[in-house]
Amino acid sequence: MTDLDGTTTGVLTEGLDAHLVVDRGTFRLDVTLTAAPGDVVALLGPNGAGKTTALRALAGLAPLTSGHLRLDGTRLDAMPPESRPVGVVFQDYLLFPHLTALDNVAFGPRCRGASKAEARAQAAEWLDRMGLADHAGAKPRRLSGGQAQRVAVARALATRPRLLLLDEPLAALDARTRLEVRAQLRRHLAEFEAVAVLVTHDPLDAMVLADRLVVVEHGHVVQEGTPSHIARHPRTDYIARLVGLNLYRGRAEGHTVRLDAGPAITTTDELSGPAFVAFPPGAVTLYRERPTGSSARNLWRCEVAGLETHGDQIRADLTGELPLTADLTTVAAAELDLHPGAPVWATVKATQTHAYPA
Repeated sequence: MTDLDGTTTGVLTEGLDAHLVVDRGTFRLDVTLTAAPGDVVALLGPNGAGKTTALRALAGLAPLTSGHLRLDGTRLDAMPPESRPVGVVFQDYLLFPHLTALDNVAFGPRCRGASKAEARAQAAEWLDRMGLADHAGAKPRRLSGGQAQRVAVARALATRPRLLLLDEPLAALDARTRLEVRAQLRRHLAEFEAVAVLVTHDPLDAMVLADRLVVVEHGHVVQEGTPSHIARHPRTDYIARLVGLNLYRGRAEGHTVRLDAGPAITTTDELSGPAFVAFPPGAVTLYRERPTGSSARNLWRCEVAGLETHGDQIRADLTGELPLTADLTTVAAAELDLHPGAPVWATVKATQTHAYPA
């Protein structure tokens, strides 16, 4: 088996080995996932891509149309969901509102046959590991969003699953809490000895929490690899937007990539054949008049289609010879008198582009 990033893998006797095929009306999910014990895999993709369907299939909540689902060499697709060694943390946590944090966590071990005393002892241990020992007697309505999330993770881990599934685990948190809980979750996942699969549409969650990203679009895997590999080698417009790059496809001849639609781009990379070329919006320099002394090898006449605040900068959406985005300071945007419809010249140095095989 060969991954899209060129990594060769075999059939796994430990960990996750899944080929998930699910038909739902006109939508078809067809995704292959493999992961070794200790791996954290993030399923990343736009809304409607099939991420949640894949998670539900792994949990046994969506039956497979075909394919297979093996965990540590055992077929799971023939087992009822409640019998699977799988823990799930849902987006809204789904804690039992009438139970304390302790009894929420103890619920799983009780369902697996532990006595009430044993289950509560295990739950107390997990709450302590999550830094929630002082909140054992609190019911969910008295917990903050971050505390509820940690109770949900503890409840999932208390059954000692061989597969941990997390569905947008940070989506319900405000920005400040999210930063803190993301760091805590990263630590807990690093200590988890089995397979963890995280579903998210947030690239930062995926980059921070996962060892490997699997990008799904329209029900299919379009790219997979380490976060650093994908950030540097996006293969679709969706991924390029996530990692903040302008991305084009064409045919390389030496240091020139002739685009399928548009002009050529000069790069310092030397290639031959189908290629992608990418560069960040910050690499773009804008002029109102055609520059005469610029050392940039790439020069295009464009028009401002739109402007928006992007962090502490202004992001310009440009159309024309080469549609692209450019980042510039507020002062630079004011000095250039940028506004929708304004003509501009855009330059990018060859040294700031990156070309790679398509």
